[in-house]
Amino acid sequence: MPLRLFTWATLLLALGLQVMPMPDAWLIWRPNWLGMMLAYWCIVTPSRVGVFYGFIFGLFLDLLEGVTFGHNALLLSLMAYLVLLLYQRLRIYSLWQQAGLLIVIFGLIQLLDQWLRLMFGASVLHIEFVYSAIVVGVLWPWWFTLINVIRRQLTLV
Repeated sequence: MPLRLFTWATLLLALGLQVMPMPDAWLIWRPNWLGMMLAYWCIVTPSRVGVFYGFIFGLFLDLLEGVTFGHNALLLSLMAYLVLLLYQRLRIYSLWQQAGLLIVIFGLIQLLDQWLRLMFGASVLHIEFVYSAIVVGVLWPWWFTLINVIRRQLTLV
C-alpha cells in the first residue's frame, strides 16, 4: 500500500471518528481525532502532509458537522502550521514531552474555536474546551505508537 493512500485512509478514518455520535455529556471530552492524525503525519512526513491537508479535511469536517464553511478548515490549517513550525523539535522530544506541547497547541486551537463560535453566536465561552486538549495529550503517546506500528507493519518507511 503506497504511503499516500495509507495517509488518506488514516485521515478519513480519523474524520469518521471525529463525527461519530456520542452522548452530549461526553462531547467535551472528545479528543480531536482528525487533529491528532494530522499532527502525526505532519511530524512523520512534513514534506508530504501539511497545511493543505488540514484545509481540505477541515472543509470535509465543515460539511459533515454543518458549521460555517471554513471554520474547521481554518482551525486545522492553523494547527498543521503550528505543528510544522515545531516538527523538528517535536521529533527529538520524548512522546510525553510531545504530548505536553500538543496540549498547548490543541488548547490554543480549541480557544480559537470557542472564540469563533462565540463570534457567530453559536455558544457561550466555557473553560471546558481545555478538557479535549488534555485528552489529546493523554492519548498522544499511545496514538503515535499505534499508528507508527501499523505504518511499519505495512512497510511504509
